[in-house]
Amino acid sequence: MDIETRWRWLTQAARWEPAEETGPSGRTPEPVMDCIYEARASGRPVRLLKILLTSACERDCFYCPFRAGRSFRRATFRPDELARLFAEMHRRGLVDGLFLSSGIIGGGVRTQDRLLATVELLRRRYGYRGYIHLKLMPGAEPDQIREAMRWADRVSINLEAPNPERLARLAPHKAFAAELEAALTTAGRIRREEIPAGTWSGRWPSLTTQFVVGAAGESDRELLETVARLHREIGLARAYFSPFHPVPDTPLEGLPPAPPQRAQRLYQAEWLLRMYGFRLEELPFDEQGNLPLDEDPKLAWARRALRERPVEILRASYEELIRVPGIGPKAARAILRARREGHLSQPEHLSALGVSLRRAAPFLLLHGRRLPHPLPLPLP
Repeated sequence: MDIETRWRWLTQAARWEPAEETGPSGRTPEPVMDCIYEARASGRPVRLLKILLTSACERDCFYCPFRAGRSFRRATFRPDELARLFAEMHRRGLVDGLFLSSGIIGGGVRTQDRLLATVELLRRRYGYRGYIHLKLMPGAEPDQIREAMRWADRVSINLEAPNPERLARLAPHKAFAAELEAALTTAGRIRREEIPAGTWSGRWPSLTTQFVVGAAGESDRELLETVARLHREIGLARAYFSPFHPVPDTPLEGLPPAPPQRAQRLYQAEWLLRMYGFRLEELPFDEQGNLPLDEDPKLAWARRALRERPVEILRASYEELIRVPGIGPKAARAILRARREGHLSQPEHLSALGVSLRRAAPFLLLHGRRLPHPLPLPLP
């Protein structure tokens, strides 16, 4: 198979992996070119190439299009081929960053070695200094994880499910604790305990993970419990949620697809936990442990908690302000600054500071009075 054909197949295969282009809304934009995505990585815009080293895989995960035994043509790059091709694209100004994953052939340790060889060539032979998100393989050894963290800006491994019981319904031959979570735990310990000497950037990379949503009977609470624990225990930077889509010729082909709104609500709820100081028990779960599909969880929480106890703009703390729908961190800081300067006396001043009055007004007081909000509360 020629290089062009392999390139096309392996970039298309990587579309199954959500990465930095997915924000808190959960909406994933279309690629700007066939395989290049406009992303935000480490807080800056990046044209991100997403690609697999190989689409061949010896694992038989029930949901996966690349599972062993499924009939389709596979493609593989050697580390030197892929490094050379990416370096040329970067030299021509087509890409700024790389998201590199792989199917598993010859075990997770051997596959991880090939991924490491690729990024080491990019850093050393080609002098590439840009962004790399590198996948960790199930069963990767601690020294391999440390080496991956030397070369990458972000490393991740897909947990796929929130716990061992749910994973057994998706990938019965993967070990949740020993193969998957152990890699994240090792990376978290390295970040916490070791000095980042020898890393290409002078700092340790961030850590992320991904879940398949809607194929294992898991609840939103189960997913977010795991995410909240990983934020707390290992400093997880963020989680990605991939809505399940049935793939022909797989054991789960008869299951219905997960509604995309579910992943959107999970992204919004994870944002509340990570950026807005919410506790898991404050999220608006129903009796089955799921978030409402038809309402932003921040708005659903505010309807319950703030409708009868609105927030006084002139006295509220930053932490109280950012819990109000329509007020984000930037607007909250602007409110505090305007209060200090005495420039906050009319509802119109809030709009000028970046507050969405249409969302925020029902939950605010100004000088002890409710703000007018003639329009009905919006759906997100």
